[in-house]
Amino acid sequence: MAEVLGDTSARGLQAEIARLCHKSRPTVSAWINNPDKVTTISRSDAELICARWRPEISPAWLAEGAMPKMALPEGTRLGGPYENVSDGPKQNGPYPLISDVVAGSWAELCDNFHPGESDEKFMSTKNLGRHGYMLRVYGRSMENPGGRYSFPEGMILHVNPDMDPVPGQFVIVRRESTKEATFKKYVIFEGVPFLEAINPDWPRELKYLALQPGDVWCGVVVDASIGSLP
Repeated sequence: MAEVLGDTSARGLQAEIARLCHKSRPTVSAWINNPDKVTTISRSDAELICARWRPEISPAWLAEGAMPKMALPEGTRLGGPYENVSDGPKQNGPYPLISDVVAGSWAELCDNFHPGESDEKFMSTKNLGRHGYMLRVYGRSMENPGGRYSFPEGMILHVNPDMDPVPGQFVIVRRESTKEATFKKYVIFEGVPFLEAINPDWPRELKYLALQPGDVWCGVVVDASIGSLP
């Protein structure tokens, strides 16, 4: 870390890194001063640090020592053992990971929501807009191992709350009955809008939920990821 950021104490960077990654000051100090005595930095933390201060450095190198060290210009290919490796897509964010309860009120909260209020933040290859957020999948209603799309429990959803949903998209909707957000596929049958659970084994009476007066659109899911690996 010191090799990447230089003298962090003189510029107060340790405190900034601690706030950005939601880590304690001693943890950040250990990253910098005693790297051999601590576990590696997580990929998500490395992505935040590189995006903020050193975008030319590869987060994979900072977190795991994976070569190459430099984040290459788009389309660049390396010779030798890396001849089939090119840089990944542009990263956007970071975006807060919020609860389904918060997501249900996101339209009212987003303008007053501060990044520090979320315990975790993630980067996205998609632009989620000014009010973008992440949401973790709970339950198995959207799990479909044999289908084109499957969202197992624990997967991270990348949500753009400023997009207008169209049938066929995956959406986040606040149900008026519970005031919490639900994740489903938006479909229309004979002109009637429904929220579909794509799990083929889901109980029939719960597979299609009719949209009700008072339900609120909370965003369109534009991507999904597995989050941070151990």
